[in-house]
Amino acid sequence: MSTRVDGPKSPVIESRDELVAHLEAGSKPTPSWRIGTEHEKFVFDRRGYLPVPYASERGIGTLLQGLADRFGWDPVREDGNIIALSRADCPKGGVISLEPGGQFELSGAPLETIHQTAEELRQHLIEVKEIGNELGLGFLGLGFSPKWTLAETPVMPKERYRIMARYMPKVGSRGLDMMFRTCTVQVNLDFADEADMVRKLRVGLALQPVATALFANSPFTEGKPNGFQSYRADIWRDTDPDRTGLLPFAFEPGMGFERYVDYALGVPMYFVYRGQRYIDVAGASFRDFLAGRLAALPGEKPTLQDWADHLTTLFPDVRAKQYMEMRGADAGSFAALCALPALWTGLLYDRTTLDEAAALIADWTLSERQTLRDTVPKLALATPFRGGTLRDVAAEVLRLADAGLKARARMDLEGNDERKHLAPLAQAVETGLSPADILLAEYQRDWKGDINRVFDTHAF
Repeated sequence: MSTRVDGPKSPVIESRDELVAHLEAGSKPTPSWRIGTEHEKFVFDRRGYLPVPYASERGIGTLLQGLADRFGWDPVREDGNIIALSRADCPKGGVISLEPGGQFELSGAPLETIHQTAEELRQHLIEVKEIGNELGLGFLGLGFSPKWTLAETPVMPKERYRIMARYMPKVGSRGLDMMFRTCTVQVNLDFADEADMVRKLRVGLALQPVATALFANSPFTEGKPNGFQSYRADIWRDTDPDRTGLLPFAFEPGMGFERYVDYALGVPMYFVYRGQRYIDVAGASFRDFLAGRLAALPGEKPTLQDWADHLTTLFPDVRAKQYMEMRGADAGSFAALCALPALWTGLLYDRTTLDEAAALIADWTLSERQTLRDTVPKLALATPFRGGTLRDVAAEVLRLADAGLKARARMDLEGNDERKHLAPLAQAVETGLSPADILLAEYQRDWKGDINRVFDTHAF
């Protein structure tokens, strides 16, 4: 999730039209399209495979300070605590931030190729592992915390998370698990105009269950198999219905920036940021705010930054801001973290491939899309679909992504194009095995039921 800092005062919003214009301002010509990858990972204490609190000699705060001191990151503070790091003058690396339970997130810079994404990720891991090794900390990429209970999971000192944690149990039974015990990888991609945004949104929403299946990597809860391939994905099914899901309206006639703004206006707010603090307005209406009727700030109207903040609190499987966010995948290995942007870049950044992907999902019904979303967390690639399984669909999706990346023809120094980053997905389709299937086999065969082995075997 984003980290807010004070800056120049944002313009006050006077009308709904300005909200629409804010989204439309994200439109970019094709040569300006970029790829931004965000990924989260669990931090663990190698002594006993324990969760890591913020405030201790070997804690998250110390880790952040170490990165700032050694690698030139600029600290972002809240109430004196470092809660994020930025490097504005660095072409790669973006922002490091904290999720509610101490999950460590890299929000990567907008880059031109997946090769650059891989290099950005490689440099990030070098840095965090160097400091982490000195502190006795390790880093694990899974979709759900494999061992710790919710009560054992630490809470990071960020006020926006305290507000969310108070509100979540009112609207769903698993919102706190989502906040404190999940990790994801997502890719942020650009659009050319309103029509392009709509096409990418529809393809992304319809095919998100395919990504969930290919990247399913959360089969354990509190040390035991939980019966799911992607428990993270299932948790989202009962987090907050107002701000999650597959956005059925996106497939209706007339879909565009205005319709998305109306949806966002209907999602209850969490907070307003004023004077370096978060004001709890959870459940309040942004429409009331727009009319100057927000009870916590009577007579005051929102700024464009307030609107941008509000858009970050919407959690559909694909989120539209001034770019598109593909949000359906569990966190995973280095190869998986590169494969996710490769998949969606291949599908959405080549016009011919996007046309074929749109044709593939054109006659899928709302019921079919929702059934896939509901079933994939348990069955992943084995999910039944139209007389076959989702594995069959995944094979076609991967073929399209491969063709899209081939058409882009972005080469690395060794002359390889971006298709090489699809390799783990090709293996999953060929074998029918998700990362979760592989983990479960290791748990039963090699680890003899000892969940601690996942930290030894799969840490970065």
